[in-house]
Amino acid sequence: MIVYNHRIHFRKVMLKTFSLILFWSVMLYSCKEVSFTEAQPKGVAPLKEIPPALRGVYQTFDKTTGEFSDTLIVESWGYHFKDKNDKDWLNRGTISDTLVIKFYQNYYFINFKSEGQWVLRLVQQEPSGAIRFMSIDLKDEVKRKEVLKKLGKKLTIKEIKRKDDTFYQINPSPEQLMALIKEGFFTGERLNKVK
Repeated sequence: MIVYNHRIHFRKVMLKTFSLILFWSVMLYSCKEVSFTEAQPKGVAPLKEIPPALRGVYQTFDKTTGEFSDTLIVESWGYHFKDKNDKDWLNRGTISDTLVIKFYQNYYFINFKSEGQWVLRLVQQEPSGAIRFMSIDLKDEVKRKEVLKKLGKKLTIKEIKRKDDTFYQINPSPEQLMALIKEGFFTGERLNKVK
């Protein structure tokens, strides 16, 4: 009976670990992405550093265990992640010519260059200090087709293949980009601010 309980515990830990790795991998980069010709929104100046209000320590909430899991640390120069054992993983993002952060209409636009394409993540800070970390989700094939069909009714989409990656490039104006946000194209997870 004790061996059986250890196996169940091991499976739960492995499932949780795999789920978290998958979550952060997809949130930061997926092999199928909506991309942009330039850092978004166009015409908005990039931030030189991350504002003090956004800096801090954020944790994800594991829905299977009910516990906090990985930690996102946002500093003036960029961000990095730590696991429950306080080990850095998934490297770090430093503001540069390949990681551009802009602020527009109460959203932080996290733009990073991948295979010559700009990929976008949105961050919206809540009054509590927590953040919503969002992207246009193309993971699931059925959902991807649905999202691209809806998106194609609003903007021209150019499919670009790079090695194993596929980018669906769009070129919205700032107004069109904000309309996509308001219409729910960007979805994601909530991270609680703990420091």
